[in-house]
Amino acid sequence: MKKYINSQFPFLKRSCLALALLSGLNPGSILAQDTTAVASTADSTEVSTNKGSKPVKNTFGSVWLMDNQTVMVPIKGTLEMDIQHRFGTIENGRKDVFGLFAPSNIRMGLTYSPLNKLFVGAGLTKERMQADLNAKIGLLLQTIDGKMPVSVTYFGNMVIDARDKSFFRYAVHRFSYFNQLLIARKITEKLSLQVAPSFSWFNNIEGYVDSQGNVQNKMENGHLAISALGRYKVTDQSAVTVGYDQPLTQHPTNNPHPNIAFGFETTTSAHAFQVFMGTYYGIVPQSNNMFNQNDYRNGQFVIGFNISRLWNF
Repeated sequence: MKKYINSQFPFLKRSCLALALLSGLNPGSILAQDTTAVASTADSTEVSTNKGSKPVKNTFGSVWLMDNQTVMVPIKGTLEMDIQHRFGTIENGRKDVFGLFAPSNIRMGLTYSPLNKLFVGAGLTKERMQADLNAKIGLLLQTIDGKMPVSVTYFGNMVIDARDKSFFRYAVHRFSYFNQLLIARKITEKLSLQVAPSFSWFNNIEGYVDSQGNVQNKMENGHLAISALGRYKVTDQSAVTVGYDQPLTQHPTNNPHPNIAFGFETTTSAHAFQVFMGTYYGIVPQSNNMFNQNDYRNGQFVIGFNISRLWNF
């Protein structure tokens, strides 16, 4: 495991302590995940648990918060369309209008909830011509009476790199995977926090042949990371958002940089719009966590936005 975790132990200890304080370390029941704003927050998911305990509603305003997933899982019958856009870095200033004229990245996705606890979908991303299949499963739901202090959701995907076959020796090298456990708490009606450890895996990574004729990898196939998100509502339909993503794995070369993001969100019963600035240019989570080379210390921020439209059937 030493090769997977770098020298960021003080940050990891602080994250674990924050998570322990966030959760309160109380046991609880396994419940359906809380829902998005669609369909009047859909009271149909408010199943009775622990002698009348009711789940907390709308921990976040969308399934996305800037570059990361949230614990939210929409109610059964919800169809969601996502448009996610990232411009180039702002470091060139007026030369390319702070990245607006630079090469951009975009993802379009569709997701559907066949069950109250399950969200499945697919998407296409411009960078590396990536096609993703993803699933989100609600595991625990924070309750109003505090018997369950946090909401917990699992998110995972499988991504296929559809670039020309010359990039890959074998077809299996096209595949990468992402697994994340999302743990969130609605602190007050205005403030929500989330911590999410993740593990990324790429079947194919760059390498070279050394002087002895042995193949050496430039990076590890697997990558551990942890993210933290915060959302504070300033009105009933708008909020300010912050996020931080910390890589934990120490690679032989090309170690990724952390992501710092901050932005603004506005939501309605069927829409969510987020505009923000961060260092992540990729949209597929394992690409961001594994390959981000934008350094906030050098001003390499990217302007991005997410648009979500939901329908309930």
